[in-house]
Amino acid sequence: MKDNVLAAIDVGSSKICTLVAEATPDDDLRVLGIGITPADGVKKGMVDNIQGATAAINESIERAERSSGTKIVSAYVSISGNHATSLNNRGTSTIPGKQRPITEEDVERALEGARDLSLPTNREVLHSIARFFVVDGQEQVTDPVGMYGGRLDMDTHIVTGSVTAIQNLTQCVEGAGVQVEMLVFSPLAAAEAVLEDEEKEQGVILADIGGGTTEIAVFVEGSVFHTTIIPVGGYHLTHDLVAGLRGPFSHVEELKLEYGSCMPSRIDAEEIVEMEAFGGQRTKEVSRRRIAEILQARIEEILEMIYIDVKRAGFDDMVAAGLVFTGGTAELPGLIELSEMVLRMPVRTGMPIGVQGLSDSLNSPAYATSVGLLHWAAAEEGAVNGNGNGNGHGKLNLKMPGVNLGGFAGAAGKWIRTLIPK
Repeated sequence: MKDNVLAAIDVGSSKICTLVAEATPDDDLRVLGIGITPADGVKKGMVDNIQGATAAINESIERAERSSGTKIVSAYVSISGNHATSLNNRGTSTIPGKQRPITEEDVERALEGARDLSLPTNREVLHSIARFFVVDGQEQVTDPVGMYGGRLDMDTHIVTGSVTAIQNLTQCVEGAGVQVEMLVFSPLAAAEAVLEDEEKEQGVILADIGGGTTEIAVFVEGSVFHTTIIPVGGYHLTHDLVAGLRGPFSHVEELKLEYGSCMPSRIDAEEIVEMEAFGGQRTKEVSRRRIAEILQARIEEILEMIYIDVKRAGFDDMVAAGLVFTGGTAELPGLIELSEMVLRMPVRTGMPIGVQGLSDSLNSPAYATSVGLLHWAAAEEGAVNGNGNGNGHGKLNLKMPGVNLGGFAGAAGKWIRTLIPK
């Protein structure tokens, strides 16, 4: 049995990606197996067909098991969908007499205070993430353990989700024969794989444009301050092309991938491409610049929605490091150039880092969440002590789940063997 092997399942609207990896002696992750299948039964990040989603997840798991030669018992799983919401809250604990240093138990009491929210019965806490501590009025303390003080305040970012959505996703994964070790909010997982420490410190926006949603996470002063989900993604780009070009979805999707761009000015006005018409009996010619114009309009709308959300949250003047794109749509030609023109800030594509082995197969922003789940798992399980890209999982293990449904594993930091050899 290998105690240093981890599994991650990214359940997206367009694909299901299962990864198997092991921690290496040099504090990296070596990918052993990959299983990628088209998503079924998932819409806008949420399960809408239990049977379809379970079958797709099962196929992805089986492919990863075959390629790695191991049996997946439990895994870290991504959760998305606009049911997820976030807020910042503060918890407090008092240190009696000031005669002893602050302990991890004091921190845990402050965390419990921050998590003590009056939530509706249909919502559960997914994450409670420590942003910073305040010791007797001293702001921005990163680790209070060992310090002296009479009052400890803990500023916390809390992500909550719909109990129904959580149960449906958990049922699908467990229906495929795998125990859910922890559900991880997708944009936080993606951030683990692509953001640098310096970007988090100076302020950065992560935007993961998936199939059905765009997920946003804002980091300021090294910590996550804001997360949200916009219900617009890559599928909407394709639907716009279907409406504008009047062709079948599957063919238009191929057209988008092969000829798509969101910078019409960079395309020759005379360039023509052939596309299949409805019914499949004939083809017709369309202007490639017209394709780019349709895509540009939707991308500009997504950029505007990202900016409005960040401005509403109050961070528009605090993101010096700009915007980092992940997700399959991040590879759309012209996206970076258009975004820099519209938003007037630095923009780059976020590529997954910190993995070896089959990493060439994952060298795409489309796999940021999948790779990030592995980093998250390694930090939670203590298998890797930092991977060089600023995971920020502290020794206090504060990124613990709040959901305890059937099949969920116990407290953070507890090592449960994820895989056993076939």
